[in-house]
Amino acid sequence: MSRLWAVLVMWIVAGVAAAQPAATPPPEPVADEALPPIATPEEAAQPAATPPPEPVADEVLPPIAPAEEPEPSSFQIRRNFAGSVQLDYLAVPTDARARRSTFDGATVEVSLKVAVDISDHTSVHVKVCVACHGPEFGLAHFELRGSDALNLKVGRFTPALGSFPQRHDPANHRTSDKPLPYDMGRMLAFREWNEGVLPAPWVDNGVELFGTKFMGKHQVDYAAYVISGPKGTAEGSDFDYTLSRSGERYYVDNNSQPSVGGRVGTSLRLNEDTLVTLGSSVMAGHYDPEAELGFLIVGFDLSLQLGRSFLRAEYLARWTELAIGDDPARRFKYGPSADGQYDDVALKDGFYVELEVPVGAVDLIGRWDGLRRFGNVLADSPLRSESVLLRYTGGVAVRIPAGMRVKASAELYDFSDLDDQLALHAALVGSF
Repeated sequence: MSRLWAVLVMWIVAGVAAAQPAATPPPEPVADEALPPIATPEEAAQPAATPPPEPVADEVLPPIAPAEEPEPSSFQIRRNFAGSVQLDYLAVPTDARARRSTFDGATVEVSLKVAVDISDHTSVHVKVCVACHGPEFGLAHFELRGSDALNLKVGRFTPALGSFPQRHDPANHRTSDKPLPYDMGRMLAFREWNEGVLPAPWVDNGVELFGTKFMGKHQVDYAAYVISGPKGTAEGSDFDYTLSRSGERYYVDNNSQPSVGGRVGTSLRLNEDTLVTLGSSVMAGHYDPEAELGFLIVGFDLSLQLGRSFLRAEYLARWTELAIGDDPARRFKYGPSADGQYDDVALKDGFYVELEVPVGAVDLIGRWDGLRRFGNVLADSPLRSESVLLRYTGGVAVRIPAGMRVKASAELYDFSDLDDQLALHAALVGSF
């Protein structure tokens, strides 16, 4: 046992000795040489001396280029808000119950438009209109601009047909109502005539390609479009404008076939005060649900600007196919022709000639316009197979402060099938 304890003690002592660090041998004696002096605390705080730079060879070094800054973008989002409001009062002294044939009394027309440029080549336009037909979208489309000669509209817009629709807002023309070919609800006997040839603004869904080619002081404009087209019923004898524009009936194509059209115009700058504009338009398609009843519209327009005076003239004609039906003898007022066939095409055309002359703050307006209709009519229609309406208008538009105008006009209606009438308009219109 004593030997075992002795071995254990020796093993512990050997392990402790192995855990100790090895002894450091004494340093070798240093030769007698000059050692640097020990720096004082003040000297140690000083920065180390920088050695002198090496001499640079005499040569031309390239200049240091300034840091490149990113090129600023020239585009900024631009927004534009504009609108107009017109309150018009229509009185018909020759008819105590004019409401049977027109919207007399006070009516309001409101146009509110927002345009936003969202890039150098793209903008969006939205316009809301309020009139006798209630609130509706007059515009809701994108406009893609490639160049002056190549642009595209996509959405809901007024297709290019004629000249007047380009200035149909009440603040852009000097009379309370529109010329007869484009009238919408303000002419007398509009129900009997079923409005004009194509009421303005005509708003539709589709795509329009348009542009302008400048040739010195002159220019040529063009537009070509594909749209849903006017609507009517399967037993129709004319367009149904409620179907065509009412949101309650859906803004969709009713016959799965688009209508097509376009306009070409040229503007000739004869001198600084004289501008002549000529244009021609066309639209064609089907208007009934089965796409069996076709229509064709053609138009021609002329405008002459002499200083601040304008002379404008337009002609618009529409050929419309009629649904004969199973019992045409009861459906139509007139019987078949000599060959035993019922006339299945009606022609409605219209025109206006308008002179606008400013005298100080007053614009004087004189206009002669008219409508004609040729062809068979429904049995309950007061019109005949050849009906004519002529209207003579004289008016003034007085500019007052704050961008407003007072309008007043008198209109004499000369009907071939109805009693002649006198209509008086008084309106206040403002734009912003």
